[in-house]
Amino acid sequence: MDGVLVRLADEEEETLLALHTELFPLAEQLRRSLARGKRIRAAFLYWGWRAAGQPDCEAVIRAAAAMELVHAAACTHDDIIDGSRMRHGQLTAHAAFDAAGQRSTALAMILGDLLMGYAGHLFTSCGLPGAYLARTVPLWTTLLRETMAGEFLEVLRTSAAPAREPRVAESLEVARYKTAKYTVERPLQLGSTLGGGPGALSEAFSAYGLPLGEAFQLRDDLLGTFGDPARTGKSNLDDLRGGKPTTLLALTLEAAGEDDRRLLAKLVGNPELVPEEAASVRELMDRCGARQRVEDMIRDRIGRAAGALETVPMPAEARSALRELAGTAADRSL
Repeated sequence: MDGVLVRLADEEEETLLALHTELFPLAEQLRRSLARGKRIRAAFLYWGWRAAGQPDCEAVIRAAAAMELVHAAACTHDDIIDGSRMRHGQLTAHAAFDAAGQRSTALAMILGDLLMGYAGHLFTSCGLPGAYLARTVPLWTTLLRETMAGEFLEVLRTSAAPAREPRVAESLEVARYKTAKYTVERPLQLGSTLGGGPGALSEAFSAYGLPLGEAFQLRDDLLGTFGDPARTGKSNLDDLRGGKPTTLLALTLEAAGEDDRRLLAKLVGNPELVPEEAASVRELMDRCGARQRVEDMIRDRIGRAAGALETVPMPAEARSALRELAGTAADRSL
């Protein structure tokens, strides 16, 4: 997977610089955007293909790598929206452009758009038969629609705070569209549809992918507040400063008394929140049981996902890989 993405970056750098040498910062950030990542979405597309009974091949590796481009595009735009300056221990694209004295937001938006365009190109030129690719078109459209819907709802509900407090059901709804579907469910279904898998396999991947994808986002919410920046490579203040309507925050508000709610109203959403104030919010989240409830929700969803794998026939290697991915995707410290 990494090899495919490195070759893409090499080819596109050459092509961009042939257009104009001043495009070097764009090519440089394109390469940086693809250099790191857990490759989880690509792995799910690959194992969706293998679960349909298809063999390992270079073409499906290229198709799966397209998911990394979708993810890189989404992260580039998400970092602009959230004002996040660090990801994987490095400056985000807009922060890097800013550090170079360039128009950071505008240039990073262009990079995100370019990455999404490359995703479609890499997928359609992966080398699989055209008939295989054609049957995935509705799924690609659905994946992009759902991802943008989740992002839109999160921004809409974040901007409405503090007048509108986050609710658990609404927070999980955002997690479902913004993360669960495009991280697990839809990549698996893209892979199985490419491989001509039966409808029952696609249904099982929904039963597996939705709870696991929600668990992935719930873990991300915990890491966004309680994670160690030295390990996660990103700030543990951004979610609190931005007042992001996470399930963790919604559960905290549900359990908080009047004094604690006043504290949350004062601190959460404050762009100048300092580490000492964030520590008091974390202490409250621990004390009221919200953090443990999120851990319980993660554990429950991993169990439901694992159970869904037993409902449909698939090659033993694929079943084993998907069991392992269920653990690594949601039960992680990075």
